[in-house]
Amino acid sequence: MGKELKLEKNKKLDIHEILDDLEHYHPKRRGWTWRTPVPRYQLHKFEYHDMSESLKQYVPLPSAKYFDNIDPQGTSSITTEIASGRFEDDIRRMRMAAWHGADHLMVIRTAGQSHFDGLIEGTPQGIGGIPITRKQVRAQRKALDAIEEEVGRPINYHSYVSGIAGPEVAVMFAEEGVNGAHQDPQYNVLYRNINMVRSFIDACESKKVMAWAGIAQIDGAHNANATAREAWKVMPELMVQHAINSVFSYKVGMDKADICLSTVPPTAPPAPSMYLDLPYAVALREFFSEYRIRAQQNTKYMEASTREATVTHVLNLLISQLTSADIQSTITPDEGRNVPWHIYNVEAVDTAKQVFQGLDGFGDMVKLLDDGPLREMAREIKERAVLFFEGMVEAGGYFQSVEDAFFVDSGNYPERNGDGISRKINGGVGEGTVYKRDEDYFAPVTAHYGYNNVAQYDPDAVEDPAKLIGGSTLEEPEKIIFIDELDENDNVNLRLEETKELREAGLIKPEAEWMGDGIILITMMIPESRRVAEFAALEMGKKMGLQDCEVINREIMQAAEGTRIELKARVPFAIEKDTLVIPEEPKVMSDDEIREEVKRKKFVLVAGTIGEDEHSVGLREIIDIKHGGIEKYGMEVHYLGTSVPVEKIVDAAIELNADAILASTIISHDDIHYKNMKRINDLAVEKGIREKIMIMAGGTQVVPEVAVQNGMDAGFGRGSNGANVATALVEGRKKMEREES
Repeated sequence: MGKELKLEKNKKLDIHEILDDLEHYHPKRRGWTWRTPVPRYQLHKFEYHDMSESLKQYVPLPSAKYFDNIDPQGTSSITTEIASGRFEDDIRRMRMAAWHGADHLMVIRTAGQSHFDGLIEGTPQGIGGIPITRKQVRAQRKALDAIEEEVGRPINYHSYVSGIAGPEVAVMFAEEGVNGAHQDPQYNVLYRNINMVRSFIDACESKKVMAWAGIAQIDGAHNANATAREAWKVMPELMVQHAINSVFSYKVGMDKADICLSTVPPTAPPAPSMYLDLPYAVALREFFSEYRIRAQQNTKYMEASTREATVTHVLNLLISQLTSADIQSTITPDEGRNVPWHIYNVEAVDTAKQVFQGLDGFGDMVKLLDDGPLREMAREIKERAVLFFEGMVEAGGYFQSVEDAFFVDSGNYPERNGDGISRKINGGVGEGTVYKRDEDYFAPVTAHYGYNNVAQYDPDAVEDPAKLIGGSTLEEPEKIIFIDELDENDNVNLRLEETKELREAGLIKPEAEWMGDGIILITMMIPESRRVAEFAALEMGKKMGLQDCEVINREIMQAAEGTRIELKARVPFAIEKDTLVIPEEPKVMSDDEIREEVKRKKFVLVAGTIGEDEHSVGLREIIDIKHGGIEKYGMEVHYLGTSVPVEKIVDAAIELNADAILASTIISHDDIHYKNMKRINDLAVEKGIREKIMIMAGGTQVVPEVAVQNGMDAGFGRGSNGANVATALVEGRKKMEREES
C-alpha cells in the first residue's frame, strides 16, 4: 500500500508527501459511492426532507453563522471540474471543493488525448486539461483517499475513457481506483472523428473493464446540445444518443445503476428556458427511469459575466431538483473567460449546495401537472425521438445514419436543416485497425470482452482467465509497472522546484490557477463606451505596475455613460509573511453567550455622535436591531443623536446610571476625534464616575490602540459591528466586577 497520507485541518497539503513512495501506493477502494439519504433529517432547528449524511468537516455557506454553522448536504452527488493543467495544484483545489461539499471530482482532459494510441507516462503540463497519466491519477487518488477521511465522506474521482487509447485507459483506471468516467463511442465518432467500428469495439472492452471495477459511466450525448446551431432543436436526437449508449453499455455487462445520462438544459435566458427545458428533463426522466441522471449546466450560451452564468445555473438547478438528478455537475461561472480558477470551482459548488439546501422539500409542496403544455411537450419530444429511431433503421442503421449526417442537425426531427456532422463508415482515426481474433486467441486477463479461447489451456478457467497467471494487475496490483517521469523538461518535480520559495520561504503571492501565478482580478466602472473603457482599463493596469493585463469581461451599463470592466493581471512581487504586522483578531462572543449575560444583568447604555459631528449611520448600525446591532441582545440604549456635547453625554450617563458610554466620531482634522475622547474620560474622572462606567468610541478614522491611549476602554475602527461592541461590553463589565470583588 505504501505510506498512508494523513491530513490536518490547519496544515497545508504537502505535495512531496503525496509523491513520496507513490510507486507502492494502491487505492483503498473501487467503485462509485452514492450519497446515503437520511429521511426526516434533524439538523439545528430544522427537519430536512431531501438530505444525505452530513460531513465530518466542512466549510459552510457564509449565512450559516445564523444557523449554528450547519451545512446540510443534498442527495445529489455534486461535481466540480478540475482543469488547471498542473495536477499538483489541482489536488489542492480538490481538497477545497471537498470541504465545500463536492464528492465527484472530475479531471478534464484535452482533445489531444483522443488521438493517443497508448498510455503516456510522466506528468506533462497542459492548458485546459492534461493528457491523463498513471502518475497523475495515482497521486490524485492517494490525495483523495486522505481527503475523504478528512471530510468523512467517500470522494468519487473521475476522468475520461475516450479516444483510441480508451481500453488501455479503462484498465489503468480500474487499477488505480478511478470511480467514474465518461465513455461514449458516439462521442468519439461525432466529435473526435474516430472510426465508428473501432470506437464501438473499443467501447466494448472499456465498458467491460469499467463494469468489473464498478466505475460509473457518464455518456457524452450533451455535446450535441453544445454543438448544434440551435441547441433546443436537438432534444429528440439527444434522447436517441442516450438510448444507444445506455442499452449498449447494459448489453456489454454494466449495471444500470452505474449508467448515467449526461443531460444539459438546452436553453438559457433570454430564451424562455424553463418552458423549453423542463419538458425535456421530464421526458428524459420518464423514458430512462432505470438509469441515473447526471445533470450538467448550460455552457453554450455563457458569456463572460459570472453573474449571468450563475443565474442560468440556478435555473438549471431548479430543474435538477424537480426531476431528482442523481449527479449535479457544477460548471464554473467563469468558464466563458478562463481556465477555471480555484475560487470559481468552489463558488460553483456552493451555488449548487445553496440551491439544494434552499429547495429542500420543494417536491413535497409542488406537483408537476399531469396535463397541459408540460406533458404535451414532453410527449412530443419522446414521439420525435421514436421517429428518429425509425428513420435510422430505414436509412440502414446507426453507422449509415452518421454518414448521412443525421446527428447534430439543428432541425427539430423529422425536420432536417442539413447542418449535421457526417463521418465515413470507412474513415476516421484508427480506420482499418480492427482485426478478427484468431481461433486460438488467448488473453489471460480479467474483464476481457469478446472471443477468448481460454478452454484450450484450462476449461475450468473460462470464467476467470487471470488465474492461469496467478492474477492480472486488477487482482495483483504489485504487477503494475510504475513509470515515474520521462520528460526532463516537463514534469512535476521541476514545477515544484519553481515554487519552492513560495512553499518553504514564507513568501506570499496571490493565485488563481496554480501556486505562484500571481493572478488577480480587478473590477472597475469606467464612464466611457465599451471600446474606450477596455483600453483605458489596460492602461490603468500598466500604471498600477501590473503585468500581463487582460480584459476578461466587459458589460455595458449604458452606451454613453459607462462600462463595467473586469481586468485580469499578474502581480510582479511577493510578500514576506514574516514582515506582516497582524494585530490579534478581535474576540467575538456568540449571540447566545451575549444574551445570557444580558439576561443575568441588564445593560443600560448612552450613545451619540460627539462634538460637532453630524454623522449617524455608523452608530445606528451598531445600535439598531435592524442592522444586527446591540439592541438584538436586549441591551437598553439611549440614543442622544448627533453633535452631542461631551458634557451632555457624560451627564446623561450619570442621570441614567448607565453601564457605558458609546461615542461615535468621524471628523478627524487636528485629531479632534481623539481630543474629544480624552475630554470624555477627563470629565468622567472629574465627576467621579470613571471607575463605575465603561467608555468606548468608534468611527471609520478610529485606530483602536490610539483610542485606548486617549482614555477609552475600547476603540472600534472600520469594519466593526454590533457583535464586536457587545463582546467588549460584556467582557468589560465582567472585568470591572472582578476588580470590585
